[in-house]
Amino acid sequence: MKGARFLMFTVVLLTGCATETPMDPLKGYEEVDATTILDAPGAIPGTYSPQNRDLVARGEYMVELLGCGVCHTDGALVGDPDFDRSLAGSATGIAFTAPMGKTHPGVIYPANITPDDKTGIGTWTDQQISNAVRAGIGRHGNRRIASMPWLGYAKMSDDDAAAIVSYLRSIKPVSHEVPDEVAPGRRATHPFVYFGVYRSKP
Repeated sequence: MKGARFLMFTVVLLTGCATETPMDPLKGYEEVDATTILDAPGAIPGTYSPQNRDLVARGEYMVELLGCGVCHTDGALVGDPDFDRSLAGSATGIAFTAPMGKTHPGVIYPANITPDDKTGIGTWTDQQISNAVRAGIGRHGNRRIASMPWLGYAKMSDDDAAAIVSYLRSIKPVSHEVPDEVAPGRRATHPFVYFGVYRSKP
């Protein structure tokens, strides 16, 4: 009798599991085709001295090679780059915690790295810009920048870092305020991508 009851309990339990709707980890997300190659905007003549021309050209080459525009250009993360806002930051963010594990992931919005004084890096020192690139350190030096691939740039030479700084100072300043970082567990009010493949639905 006990064996029959146990068997019946097992059948009911298995039946209940079989009819349960499987969880869809991508509910609330849609696939996107992100931009993977993006030309760096040209330097503006007259913003650097003639003897720095080669340094600025090398910086432009480095920024293109490292793919900085893919994150720091509005729309590029979702395959629709706004070239009027090249390197001026993104209103589409990047999830830096797993959205599959938490309903609302932490999200960071790539910064405006044009030399605009109010919304970009116009008032940053050369050292602050270099620290952000090579060590992922924010302007105030208090923590690492989430999702910045600084580990791949950590061994960059001083000359290459200086070239990037010189180039970023020579491009057109673009006024573009990006959304604030969203802490894990809080709901993002602007879209974001996850692994560069999925975008949050509105």
